[in-house]
Amino acid sequence: MNNRPLEEEKQAKWCCKRCTFENWPKSLNCTICCAPKHSSLIIPEDEQDIYKIAPLIVTKEPSSESKNSINNKWVCEMCTYLNWPKSTKCTQCLTQRKRLSPSRSSSPNSSPSSSPFLKESSVVECNAAKHSSQTSTSLSSPSDDYHNDRNRSVSLSSMIKWSCQACTYENWPKSTKCVICLTPKPKGECAGQISAESYSEERRTSTPSPPGAQGASTKRVSNNEITLLNNNKNKEFAELGAASAQHQTNNYLEEKRLRKLRKKVRETDWLWLTACCGVVNGNIEPVLQYLANGGDPSRQLTTSDVSLLARPSAFDVGHTLVHLAIRFQRNDVLALLLANSSPPVAKRVPSDVSRETSSEVRRHFSNCLRQRKGDFPCFFVFEFVIFALPAEIEDLAPSVQARLFDELLDRDVQKELEEESPIINWSLELTETLSSRLYALWNRSTGDCLLDSALQATWGIFDKDNVLRKALADSLSEASQILFPRFKEAETLHPNLLHFTLDEDQWEEDWAVILSLATQPGSALEQFHIFTLAHILRRPIIVYGVKYVKSFRGETLGYAGFEGIYLPLLWEPSFCWKSPIALGYTRGHFSALVPIEPESVDARIGASAPNLRNNDDSDVCYLPLITSEHKLLPLHFLSRNELGREDEIMRQWLDCCVTEGGILVAKQKIGKRPLPVAQMLDDWLNFYRNITPTSTTLSHSSAAHDYSSDGDSD
Repeated sequence: MNNRPLEEEKQAKWCCKRCTFENWPKSLNCTICCAPKHSSLIIPEDEQDIYKIAPLIVTKEPSSESKNSINNKWVCEMCTYLNWPKSTKCTQCLTQRKRLSPSRSSSPNSSPSSSPFLKESSVVECNAAKHSSQTSTSLSSPSDDYHNDRNRSVSLSSMIKWSCQACTYENWPKSTKCVICLTPKPKGECAGQISAESYSEERRTSTPSPPGAQGASTKRVSNNEITLLNNNKNKEFAELGAASAQHQTNNYLEEKRLRKLRKKVRETDWLWLTACCGVVNGNIEPVLQYLANGGDPSRQLTTSDVSLLARPSAFDVGHTLVHLAIRFQRNDVLALLLANSSPPVAKRVPSDVSRETSSEVRRHFSNCLRQRKGDFPCFFVFEFVIFALPAEIEDLAPSVQARLFDELLDRDVQKELEEESPIINWSLELTETLSSRLYALWNRSTGDCLLDSALQATWGIFDKDNVLRKALADSLSEASQILFPRFKEAETLHPNLLHFTLDEDQWEEDWAVILSLATQPGSALEQFHIFTLAHILRRPIIVYGVKYVKSFRGETLGYAGFEGIYLPLLWEPSFCWKSPIALGYTRGHFSALVPIEPESVDARIGASAPNLRNNDDSDVCYLPLITSEHKLLPLHFLSRNELGREDEIMRQWLDCCVTEGGILVAKQKIGKRPLPVAQMLDDWLNFYRNITPTSTTLSHSSAAHDYSSDGDSD
């Protein structure tokens, strides 16, 4: 036994065909590139024909004198690997060594000079003996097991693969990342690796089975399949899982297969596939994610989609999400899909009809901004403008009016503020008698929706140049010595009610967050930004919004806190206008609420309401200062001295009055439009004036792509 390593060292090294490195004879893989040892190097050149050596193996046991010779190693019937004489199992495929009976070994017909028929029968017997030996008990001695385990540890040390935790692909030991999904290799020596027992079991199941046993061998874990995972934490709900295929000796073909698999991963629409799986599993969240990213509910499954999903019993070619929802009786998903089945309407707002005119309006607004000198260096506008829809809309045909409102308004916001919870237009006296119905204009769904809605309610444009955002950021930064004490005092009132206080570092950190949000375009703004906007616009801002923020499923997520009245309390009352603007808030989105310009005040108000008459030339609309439950809207950012005097402060900063029905309202005076705004509205209205009622339906689809705003409605 001690002379065996010396004899092996005398043998010639084998050369790797990939990197030409010379390896030791017992190395099964190349030390440099891990390429497997070529099959022609395993068996000597004079013994490569298995049919020549099979009778010798079957009929003759090696003698004790030649055990130390390498030519007396026994050849595995399955993989032709040369094993040591005392090994009871094949080191490569763990196939049991065939034990010959004395009568068979002494048979004269088992000589090397037997006929070809005898050679073929001996090979078949070797294959059959492998499967019969799996169920038989082992007859090895402790010394045989020692040599067998030693050879196995040497051969499997470089063959044990590690399994990816994300897609379960079996990678080579030197791979630091998964070749399929690029997931890093788990830390630890044994993390994700295949044990010797599982490796041997896989090798046994991967060997060819005899006739009659193919049904059991086809159910293998290593068949290619696709697994779709929903990750609730990071919302990465599309990952590919591919089980490892059998080991291929041709590395070029293996790399080519992996490249094709990676390309298929990149080109696959995982939002669409996870939405299909979500319908089958009853999970509505992937469907919502698919629709929110502009997915088509009428999209059909293709052959490649069905093969990737790997569930023929659930998915068929040509099926849509609606088909799957009906098939698996997902009523909630079906209702959602039917609600989104109608094609989206292209939005046509006045600022996008005439680009040159809207650019002139933005330049005009930028020239109206000034910064006040003194202790409170806040920016402000010096021109009074209120945006209202032209009264000529009511002269259009009903079909043309319906199309105009579909392309101008945000129907979802209008429905949520009117029907789901009575927040606006809840009084017939205001909507019918006083013609003060509010309409929610469509707005971009970016993080600038607050600034866009404020400019829409005043000038009818979007803040595409970030002029208003820059004025807001500069006002907060340069006038922080006045704004920060007001913010701190107002925000301290609520913690005091809960009997806890914040330290100065926490207040400084919160104020830094407010300044940072104002300087970043696309960042969502908070309540104090609305309070600062009221000072820039020099008028009150009334926000009609939902009280609670809800999810897509209708679950309450938290308190909104945006509804209320924001007054420019840091200015002098004589420096500001008492005519407010109205904004709507629905689940993280702001919209401008504007009325239709009234034709005449005297035509709307009779002699029974003399207190509502207006003495100037401007038209008036009426905004309620109470909720549908007749509760006063909250006033934000009041100081301790102003608490308890809400009614007095409201009448000081707003032109208030009470209707015959006892509703406290604020007068919104609509003055003469600036010339660029009037020209922009006239160009926008001319498009609908030229549409005849008979051609409304025909021209709707063709004109839907003429004008489009950037962004979609929430």
